[in-house]
Amino acid sequence: MLIRSRKPSDPLSSEITSQSAYEEWRQQKTVSRRAFLGGTLALAGTALVGERLLEMSSPSHAVSAGTKLPNVQKSSKYTTDEKQTPYSAATTYNNFYEFGTDKVDPAKNAGALKTRPWTVTIEGDVQKPKTLDIDAIMKLAPLEERIIRHRCVEGWSMVKPMDGFSLSTLLKQVEPLGKAKYVQFLTLDDPKLLPGERSRTLDWPYSEGLRLDEAMHPLAMVVLGLYGEYLPNQNGAPIRVHVPWKYGFKSAKSISKIRFVEKQPKTAWNTEAPQEYGFYSNVNPDVDHPRWSQKTERRITGSFLGDLKRIPTRMFNGYDEVASLYSGMDLKKNY
Repeated sequence: MLIRSRKPSDPLSSEITSQSAYEEWRQQKTVSRRAFLGGTLALAGTALVGERLLEMSSPSHAVSAGTKLPNVQKSSKYTTDEKQTPYSAATTYNNFYEFGTDKVDPAKNAGALKTRPWTVTIEGDVQKPKTLDIDAIMKLAPLEERIIRHRCVEGWSMVKPMDGFSLSTLLKQVEPLGKAKYVQFLTLDDPKLLPGERSRTLDWPYSEGLRLDEAMHPLAMVVLGLYGEYLPNQNGAPIRVHVPWKYGFKSAKSISKIRFVEKQPKTAWNTEAPQEYGFYSNVNPDVDHPRWSQKTERRITGSFLGDLKRIPTRMFNGYDEVASLYSGMDLKKNY
């Protein structure tokens, strides 16, 4: 495993101060003034900078940015009526370490990612391993838009309309064997297209995993679009998963391979810092990160002052219907 070297006094690459966006960026001494402005866009609503970042991220080998998805159905079963995060914030304030560690890096650096053609290989303990083209995946089921809460382990959250369908629809295509207990997701492994993979930040390619019953829960989602449009590169194009009751890093982006396995797979952040990032990583206000509280969060709304306000964090991010998955488990031990 490759781990970037750092002095004992240095923070982990994933660390971001939880007090406010200003303190968050002020402590990053290598960030330029322009990056500071871009990084606080999601909090201050600086539309001009946001438009420029979106222009820079327009893909040259993908569906054109802003292209509407056809025939998207509105979902009432899995959606919230909470105020949505503005599109400009959701697409320019991101964690996607394959494009860099700063919040503005994905929007700045994702334009070169080629998302057509794109295939996803599904293999492992299955009856019918397959390699599926992304456009074929988009036709597996009607696309529905779910307005979903997203909670980041760093202490901020968003509410975003995501377009896709339940992950189980995709996974059932290969008929998992009885010995399959977990599902592993692997991001594209291509340092030419993903400049962050040239660094030692993590052990690449990015890997995440779920227990099989978690992956099959109808709330777990294959995401193919955002705000009714094709998924932007910086948000995980052309295909990602979203597990809304877990912290954001559990929802792998730009997936190229899915594996069904018998044993719990290695995952990126659990490998990097197991004392801080557990395999389950359910949103839990009663289990603090070793360096900050998880009892409250900052909801990104596009208003700088509004984003400084903290709101209570809810167990499972408010998705109580998944509680039965963990019946009898000690969720402080299995964090």
